[in-house]
Amino acid sequence: MTPSLARRAGTITSEDEAAWASLAPLIAGQPRVRISKDAGKNYPQKFERDLASARPTQPAAVLIYGRDGLCATICLDFDSSAPGGEARVAADVLAVQSWLFAHGARWIEDQSPNGGRHVYIPLAERMPFHQARGLVEALANRYPSLDPTPHQNLRHGCIRTPGSTHKTGGAQKLEMSLKMAHNVATERNEFSTVNSLCDSLRIEIQAANERREAVAVPADTRCSELGALSRRIALIATQGIYDTARYNSPSEARMAVLVACAARGLKLTDVERRIKQGAWPGLAQFYARYSPTQRSNSMRRDWLKATKFAAEKSEGQRVHKTNTSELLTQGAWDQAVSSGSNSEHHFIRTWRSALSLVESRYQSSRSGLSRRLVLRALGAGAHMIGSRVVEFGVRSLSIASGVEPTTVAFHLRALRNEKEPLIRQVGEATGTTGDQYELVIPPLLMEAASNETWQKGKLHSLRPAFRELGVTAAFVYEALEVLGGTLGVSEIKSKTGLNRSTVHEALEVLAAWNLAQRTKQGWVLVASTNLSSLAESLGVLDLVLNQVTLYREQRAQWRAWLSERMNRLPQLLEPDEDYPFELFSGPPDDWSLSDMAFRTAS
Repeated sequence: MTPSLARRAGTITSEDEAAWASLAPLIAGQPRVRISKDAGKNYPQKFERDLASARPTQPAAVLIYGRDGLCATICLDFDSSAPGGEARVAADVLAVQSWLFAHGARWIEDQSPNGGRHVYIPLAERMPFHQARGLVEALANRYPSLDPTPHQNLRHGCIRTPGSTHKTGGAQKLEMSLKMAHNVATERNEFSTVNSLCDSLRIEIQAANERREAVAVPADTRCSELGALSRRIALIATQGIYDTARYNSPSEARMAVLVACAARGLKLTDVERRIKQGAWPGLAQFYARYSPTQRSNSMRRDWLKATKFAAEKSEGQRVHKTNTSELLTQGAWDQAVSSGSNSEHHFIRTWRSALSLVESRYQSSRSGLSRRLVLRALGAGAHMIGSRVVEFGVRSLSIASGVEPTTVAFHLRALRNEKEPLIRQVGEATGTTGDQYELVIPPLLMEAASNETWQKGKLHSLRPAFRELGVTAAFVYEALEVLGGTLGVSEIKSKTGLNRSTVHEALEVLAAWNLAQRTKQGWVLVASTNLSSLAESLGVLDLVLNQVTLYREQRAQWRAWLSERMNRLPQLLEPDEDYPFELFSGPPDDWSLSDMAFRTAS
């Protein structure tokens, strides 16, 4: 069978296996790969794992950028679904190859079964995110079938390499011999060659940077998880995205981050730790101009300037220092636990035992898992205030559980209407106060729950890292955490109520992020991996901040709406006048959430 027929027939050959093993590690920005569980539609971060020589049977894409914010290869993705189809792709690829040849550059090319093509330009010196993005965007403006998306996202940019399974079947097929491709990947393009390519596109790169939409960030939006850094500064540190109208160069953008960190009480060690852990690749890539041995010294010099500037700026003003050596978790759920009575805490812990005894009733369906999270959020809130009666609105419960507010409201109704409910509604929401719920233990469960040994540690709903890694991974992690020791899959299955295949998949996710480890005897928890630091590295805290900011705005709108109508008292009406019900009939119909979703505590 000819190569073209093999490509169209969707067959996987030994050459594909060899291409993956040989080229994927040399193209990737870091030795990590993402597996698609939905036949190539998405490549979620939760299914990321270490890059191995064995070719994954499912569609897989390597990460373009490393934890240092740099890429090892410029990856050009020509999409046959663009206007013009395969003919347009062929013309654009030929033009790019002519441009590369004219500057003495070398490249690798492969083709997808659907007619798309990839052109890889290996780099002898790794290129920072902001430079690589500008280069690819400039080329995309010149060649219509070129999709710049893989190079536009520092955290999630990825691409299928030669030999990778394609979503339509078959694999990415090399358009040259593997020996030649491997030679190009090892004898990489020198800095002078790459610099010549960039110089030839200088005007277009500048135009691409100017066209790029500036990031609009509210000045008062703060991220408490990152030492009260503003959203604008957090975007620079984590994603390398900055407003070119505000900062004239990457040097100014990186100094803005350091000054903000110094002003908010962070130490240089806090900044260096986040860079080394890969939480702040955006800041790391701005130091790529220095050699690896000089980057630390350069940052220290910048830090001295930043601390001096911050001190001068705050001279004569009271500066609030924030201890950020330990990251905070989600919103209201990290407040200090109020000192409730011992009897209340004893009851809440017994209630936790009752919940553990009956959790199997909710099965492992999506709805059942969400209800388990909502119950845990209520229990965590009860521990926090030291009372079995809680008054948290659906937004607060949403932040804690990761469940949408309207869905939280739906599950609360279902939970309180169960035959043997674990919660009881004891107060209706009014104005800005939320519904009141009381934790209850059904009489039939009281004796069994009282005889259970209390679970150690805090009760968690959904810890931030598992917003990305998945709910089932959260329950499996909790089982390893609570039971301790070495556990078999059957024990984890019994504890979590999940089916065996789901447990296996969750363990695979935990192992990929060094949260669990498989031994000869079974699975054990890796206690040294910090969940808070992992959440920051995964970019989850940014999502939580967006949610908290949105809910604050909605609460403010609701309070303003209530205040306006409370101050507009109706006058006595004439007998033939209509009563103005529209002033008192509740939130406007075009608000996105249900009435109950607005019944939220301050």
